[in-house]
Amino acid sequence: MAKDTVVETLERPREHRENRKKNRGRKVQANQAMAIAKFIRVPPRKARLVINEVRGRYAQDALAFLRFIPNRAAGYISKVLASAVANAANNHELDPNLLKLVEARVDEGPRMKRVQPRAQGRAYRILKRMSHITVIVEESEPKPKKPKKAVISRAQAARAVKRASVAEETKPATAEEVMKPNVAVEAPVAETAPEATVTENVSTETTEAAAETK
Repeated sequence: MAKDTVVETLERPREHRENRKKNRGRKVQANQAMAIAKFIRVPPRKARLVINEVRGRYAQDALAFLRFIPNRAAGYISKVLASAVANAANNHELDPNLLKLVEARVDEGPRMKRVQPRAQGRAYRILKRMSHITVIVEESEPKPKKPKKAVISRAQAARAVKRASVAEETKPATAEEVMKPNVAVEAPVAETAPEATVTENVSTETTEAAAETK
């Protein structure tokens, strides 16, 4: 009886073995894709410092950002993210340019225990930590484009000022300006007459005194 049961378990239908993953069901939504990297030789604390900077970004921007981070964890995270983008494009027919990093986490894996010899026969414990990196991307709306700033050269600015001045000069007069009378403003006259009379009186007195002496 025991041999019969073993043969039955070994001869399971092939369809069941092929559809084993399909029977489990998807762990993410229909517009999402996931990738997992396990047993990465990077401490979780150092990997979380990098993954916190790219969470919520678009996938293409995150890949470009990770390319220039001088951290060993950035290389592993970029590989996992690229795998998630490939899964979304090839397996679920999602647009890779619209994918957004909606979930990214780093779980702690097993620890390798090593020993560092110390003085007087002691031994210090060294823990080499590992990480499990999980990335989920989702198809979202296109990235909004920033409006381009209009660049104006000095020559164009000078032309615009010249056109504005010409337009002001050739501007037709309004009705109020036409009806307004042109009043000539008289210039103030300097009061120099009294001084002139004083000088004339002085000159006559001097001539009379000269005539008497003769």
